[in-house]
Amino acid sequence: MSSFSSKLVLALIVSAFAVAIAGTFDDNFEITWGEGRAKMLNNGELLTLSLDKISGSGFQSKNEYLFGKIDMQLKLVPGNSAGTVTAYYLSSQGPTHDEIDFEFLGNLSGDPYTLHTNVFSQGKGNREQQFHLWFDPTADFHTYSILWNPQRIIFYVDGTPIREYKNSESIGVSYPKNQPMRIYSSLWNADDWATRGGLIKTDWSKAPFSASYRNFKSATSTSAANSNSWLNEELDNTSQERLKWVQKNYMVYNYCNDSKRFPQGFPADCAI
Repeated sequence: MSSFSSKLVLALIVSAFAVAIAGTFDDNFEITWGEGRAKMLNNGELLTLSLDKISGSGFQSKNEYLFGKIDMQLKLVPGNSAGTVTAYYLSSQGPTHDEIDFEFLGNLSGDPYTLHTNVFSQGKGNREQQFHLWFDPTADFHTYSILWNPQRIIFYVDGTPIREYKNSESIGVSYPKNQPMRIYSSLWNADDWATRGGLIKTDWSKAPFSASYRNFKSATSTSAANSNSWLNEELDNTSQERLKWVQKNYMVYNYCNDSKRFPQGFPADCAI
């Protein structure tokens, strides 16, 4: 690709993000399923999803993105949320799709949510890391962010990095970089696996379950002078220490430590 073509593609990417930050949920997203269970409220400043025994609900972004940094504030299903999953993720389409996942696995009242993360490239995932959070994610809104650039993917919670997935193409591992992705979110019933491997089922007497969203922002919410900084963003020393703190104290599963799952040896990207 020529230098001019590269600059044109970058300009189009930045332009897409400029559109994405211009307005409300009405401007940026569309409700895709749920038959009225998803609602845009407060003149488009708030979006809620609900789940009952008949159906869950979901929405998606109107725009597609190729790289970027997105923030969304979520308040999760309170009380006994066992069996429910609130998913917030980026994804392309098709059998060789790319995907970057936040999934919040509900639990019994008083037990912590499990925050499940995964990265898919060319249709292959199996890169799960799971965490418990250091706060109650149902009591108030918290910011969940995804940075996706050509070098790395970083998952953030309230500005604290919890996971970094680096581009490992140099050792033969595919990396999501060619397929534009939309933002998706859904609230749905997954009691066959979500809570303790499916042992704890959804208590439908507590339905409808509800999750709330606000304050969506994308990469160009910074000033024009810094609008492209996310394309080369990486963790500084302070952020690396925060990442280590989270992984030491709150990580509850890492595919790179699961020797039973990979008896023939860990995936190559675990070496990075």
